[in-house]
Amino acid sequence: MTSSTVATPAVNAGDPKQPKAYVSDRARHENRLGQRLVAPAIVVMLIVTAFPILRALYLSLYNYSLTAPADREFIGLSNYVTALTDSLFWRDIGVTVLYMVVTVAIELVIGFAFALVMHRVIFARGLIRTSILIPYGIITVVSGFAWQFAFTYQNGFVNGWLPFIADDFNWFGSPPPAIIAIMVSEIWKTTPFMSLLLLAGLAQVSEDMVEAAKVDGATWWQRMWKVVLPNMKAAIMVAVLFRALDAYRIFDNIFVMTAGAQGTESISFLTYRQSIEQFQLGMGSALAVLLFLSVLLVAWLIVKMFKVDLAQARGE
Repeated sequence: MTSSTVATPAVNAGDPKQPKAYVSDRARHENRLGQRLVAPAIVVMLIVTAFPILRALYLSLYNYSLTAPADREFIGLSNYVTALTDSLFWRDIGVTVLYMVVTVAIELVIGFAFALVMHRVIFARGLIRTSILIPYGIITVVSGFAWQFAFTYQNGFVNGWLPFIADDFNWFGSPPPAIIAIMVSEIWKTTPFMSLLLLAGLAQVSEDMVEAAKVDGATWWQRMWKVVLPNMKAAIMVAVLFRALDAYRIFDNIFVMTAGAQGTESISFLTYRQSIEQFQLGMGSALAVLLFLSVLLVAWLIVKMFKVDLAQARGE
């Protein structure tokens, strides 16, 4: 008696004719339910965000000032050309990028240290976590005024605490120290938010992997560099993305502490000055559109830099 085998054709993973993965009726109904639940929020967000964006695009094509609304004139892309060829625009872009890079980098380091403390502490955990998160619960305008007072040489305490700084040193008298003062206020206020996001990432790291690396003789630094950080890559990307976009749109600390003086003006503050203070809605709308596009560019660069597959990180 002879036995015969039937050869089965190899399955080509890239074959477009290959049948799709089976989706159960329950999963299909859950997806439809999720779409129905999200639909009202999407409609509201489109109304709230799409109309202002389209209105800004429309106004950016006009020479339009509220002081002379009857003299509105269509000028096409002239507002964009004027902004992109103005040295003030590029200087404010540079200052904005400086705010973003420095503050996010420092917040990432300090926030990760705070996240480790909140994750590993075994006593008074609630009290310690609450204490670390207190600055984030304070309104930014309030913290801005507090740090402005702290950096004033007449009544502030910063000059007295720093032995290498003279008592009569004026932090708001020149661009570099004024920018540093704004960065300190921003870092103090938003580092707890960074630590909160990183704490969520630490909670996703398997303790079994960390213990296995410890048994294999890995040092603390090796466990951190080879086990913890790679498994937190998605959480780190989300934390950096959120804070970078927020820092790129910095406005309130600048408004409170320096009002844009001494070269501390950001691109958001420049847009505010053109639209609100000078009533130039055409140029202000063009700057708002450029700000929106630059925010999208920053988000795209951060996502590309980390190269994280969020679906894979979620286990999908």
